[in-house]
Amino acid sequence: MLMIRLARFGAKKKPVYRVVVIEKERARDSRAVEVVGHYNPIVTPSAVRLDHDRISHWVKNGAQLSDTVARLLRKNPAPTPAA
Repeated sequence: MLMIRLARFGAKKKPVYRVVVIEKERARDSRAVEVVGHYNPIVTPSAVRLDHDRISHWVKNGAQLSDTVARLLRKNPAPTPAA
């Protein structure tokens, strides 16, 4: 089963996270199927970059969101196209 979850990168006490699509059984920082975003909680305000199209593609194909990624998506909804 595929999960969309965070993978930790960065230095000690300075975490930076990638939002990745990965097999559920794999370790946190293992090789991902695809990187679909980035999250930096250190800067103020927190920097969040998400590829909403790719996330929705993976969810439609059966991937599940982790609780943290679901929260990030709620706080940072997809931009609406200007008409």
